[in-house]
Amino acid sequence: MAFNLAERIEKLSAAVQPVVAEDHIAEAGRKILLNEFVKILQREAGSRTGEDVEDVHQMRVAIRKTRSLLRLLKPFYKRKAISNFKAELSHLAWTLGAVRDLDVLLENIRAYQATRKPAQQADIQQAVDELDKQRESARHELNEVFDSRLYRRLIKDYSKFLLTSGEGAKVVNEDDIAPVQVRHVLPIIIYHRLAGVRAFDSILPEADAPTLHALRIELKQLRYTLALFSDVLGPQVADFINEVKGLQDCLGHMNDSVIARAYLSDFLKDSHLEALNGYLTSLEEGEIALRGQLTELWAQFNTRKVQQKLSTAILALH
Repeated sequence: MAFNLAERIEKLSAAVQPVVAEDHIAEAGRKILLNEFVKILQREAGSRTGEDVEDVHQMRVAIRKTRSLLRLLKPFYKRKAISNFKAELSHLAWTLGAVRDLDVLLENIRAYQATRKPAQQADIQQAVDELDKQRESARHELNEVFDSRLYRRLIKDYSKFLLTSGEGAKVVNEDDIAPVQVRHVLPIIIYHRLAGVRAFDSILPEADAPTLHALRIELKQLRYTLALFSDVLGPQVADFINEVKGLQDCLGHMNDSVIARAYLSDFLKDSHLEALNGYLTSLEEGEIALRGQLTELWAQFNTRKVQQKLSTAILALH
């Protein structure tokens, strides 16, 4: 079967439309999913080569947003219509994640390496070289996914789903009075996401790494929901998203440290490189500082002033 990625991207891009408040939520979801799928495909070529680490990062983000929205709108689609898409996208996201984690780790450790004395730089280079090999292996696995029949079938079938109005959506009886439009459903969805975030308030001071990671995921879900439906929300949503992003970024840096220590622990089992131990110490010190920053950002996020930005943005849904 002949396949031309550029032609596929062009065809899908031409079909992209903005969401409106009166859209059925399933069709609004289809519009958003289509836009994100275009972004996914646009980053495939760069993700293959690795010339720009942002390609893997942005492709992964678009897939995360897609998976988040599919979970969010699960009640409005037939299970069989989206289950295969979810499974294939999950596998692709996992494979991209293996490359992305090493991209971030190598970038950070090289930045630290540049600040050390020559002898220490040489010690650190041993770890850098090994991690680089692991990244190449992860990228090879990623390219195998891109070249697989399953991936090509995903592109074909998912494109059809996204370009066909009503495809896979649950049928609503025209005589039933039900909240199915974006303006009816979205406020409930947003506040449910917000509740998932604010539930961490009582446990945040003593939260361990897994708990903080769980909070980061909740923040991502809230941010993705707001960003994906920003067409129908008031302009104040941009300011609120920035507040969410500040928290998310802080937690992200903390998570990067956790991942780094997990990867580098293998090196410490076999050697006691002073420079490498120094890097791990710097990560621990950084986490302490980030804890303080997180406390400040959390307090600010929960103020009436910040929360009113979200309320005002939602009021734009007439």
